[in-house]
Amino acid sequence: MDVFIQLVVSGISVGMIYATIAFGYQLTFATSRTLNFGQGEALMLGAVVGLSLMPVLGYWAMLPVVLAFGLLQGVVVERLGVARAVAQKSEFGWVMSTIALGVIFKNVAENIWGRDDLKFPSPLPETPVVIAGAHILPMEFLILAGALAMMLAVELFNRRTIWGKAVVATANDSDAAGLMGINTPQIVTLSYAMSSMTAAFAGVLIAPVTLTGATMGTALGLKAFAVAIIGGLTSGLGVIVGGILLGISEKMTGYYLATGYADVPGLFLLLLVLAIRPDGLFGKRAIKKV
Repeated sequence: MDVFIQLVVSGISVGMIYATIAFGYQLTFATSRTLNFGQGEALMLGAVVGLSLMPVLGYWAMLPVVLAFGLLQGVVVERLGVARAVAQKSEFGWVMSTIALGVIFKNVAENIWGRDDLKFPSPLPETPVVIAGAHILPMEFLILAGALAMMLAVELFNRRTIWGKAVVATANDSDAAGLMGINTPQIVTLSYAMSSMTAAFAGVLIAPVTLTGATMGTALGLKAFAVAIIGGLTSGLGVIVGGILLGISEKMTGYYLATGYADVPGLFLLLLVLAIRPDGLFGKRAIKKV
């Protein structure tokens, strides 16, 4: 039972990282119907930049700098890889551009920080806390709290600020938002900036419990995309539920069967959801008016 509780808590913490990255996919999809397929690399860049800043600023003072870096990186991706493709109504231009930029960011990171994985210092004690017989790292609690805080902050931004309301208006109907005077291209850029910011934040959250390196974002980005599809690209609750389901299933399978099978339940769930509910467990079915 102790091991089971430990696996559940670890699965939830990893699942919330998936959900945070998947939340970034939702931000860009809502305003432009596009996705940043280099989202995993945004997480990786946040982690390696944070690692470089740690000796100078420490963990807590480093966080605002990483968030600002994530915002800037998202602007670069949207301006270079998405804006022209969307303007020219290129169906696959933004797909290939975001993938290409992701590869470029990965290669740059390999040349600056090397190909070896690096240890990211933990801001909290690394001695596990014993709860109901389960040994849980304090950092796992911080991951859960930090991921929820980031998603709540974005929701408050959308509900309480002028820019956030412009994001919501663009997501609901970009044509109508443009007629109302909203600069929709700027809002799309903002959504990409916020998307990369959430990924960079996820990077410095998960880095202390894993190894940091140029390749760390690839698998995480793909799993988060699966979470976005499972939960629904239009549902914030969906990505949380999808992330937790995937995280727990991976931990359970890896422990009770074998680590080589850890990815199988998530992929099976993805195929099942696509077959039964293509819009996701909590996604809203799109209704096209003719």
